[in-house]
Amino acid sequence: MTDGNFVDYVKMHVTSGNGGKGSMHLLREKYNAKGGPDGGDGGRGGHVILRGNKNLWTLFHYKLKRHFKAEHGGNGSSNRSSGADGQDVYLDVPLGTVVKDSLTNEVLFEITEHGEERIVAEGGKGGRGNWHFKSPTNQTPRYAQPGIPCEEKDILLELKVLADVGLVGFPNAGKSTLLSVITSAKPKIGDYEFTTLKPNLGIVEYRDYRSFVMADIPGIIEGASEGKGLGHYFLRHIERNSTLLFLIPADSPDISKEYDILLNELKKYNPELLDKERFIAISKSDMLDDELMEEMSIELKRDLDTPFMFISSVAQLGIVELKDKLWEMLNA
Repeated sequence: MTDGNFVDYVKMHVTSGNGGKGSMHLLREKYNAKGGPDGGDGGRGGHVILRGNKNLWTLFHYKLKRHFKAEHGGNGSSNRSSGADGQDVYLDVPLGTVVKDSLTNEVLFEITEHGEERIVAEGGKGGRGNWHFKSPTNQTPRYAQPGIPCEEKDILLELKVLADVGLVGFPNAGKSTLLSVITSAKPKIGDYEFTTLKPNLGIVEYRDYRSFVMADIPGIIEGASEGKGLGHYFLRHIERNSTLLFLIPADSPDISKEYDILLNELKKYNPELLDKERFIAISKSDMLDDELMEEMSIELKRDLDTPFMFISSVAQLGIVELKDKLWEMLNA
């Protein structure tokens, strides 16, 4: 999937169907000149329904079409015949989609399970036909209920990717390279900052046909929680990851300080992110010899309160051990 095909934010206008009108029909037959009221009820207007689909990873299919309207309910007719219900409109969305009111920014609901259906615009109820209103004092009512009007809404669809492990780090820390090595994903890789502009997902194959999902999140910079860099466009994707893998390159001037900056940005954006399981991978470690790696380990054990490991995606150093550690954390 290319960056241009990944769409995680969509504004949409949805309209349900009007309820059908109740009938005011009076029965008139050859041998029954005054048969009384027999007008049927109007049909229900169609709903607009959002439905979770585990096979979707993006909102790209709503990039060009953003107006959706359900059918109106049919009108009632004679012989107490009810009008047909309007056809519902189903909008499939990826799991992890948050639905908000466009005007108030209020969260309406979230779609997190495959096949989960939520009505976002409810169809109007059909009006009752005149036979409902007959009484001993009014045996030929010549009125019926109109249908209830449709609902119109402007909504926001906001995708937060669902992944077991989220890769967190500064730009050009090697996150995309790790994802390409540890999964079959093919993210864009380059030796410059912000190569990744959209999250990439990959499935990590583990032993005995087991697997878990890893997400490469675009690089964080200091001030991202205030919207700097790519800011809020990607920080929300971290909220759904059960484990956070911090990737810090071995040639970083100060690994502990870089980790503190990343933690601080997550805390300012959403303090609950710090409750997730965390692990640090020191990337690009193929440039270190054994002696230097040992010295760095002693310093990091003193300065960090989070377990860490030295890895190299290019040299395949520590990759198997990293997968073992992540599987252990996911199934603790």
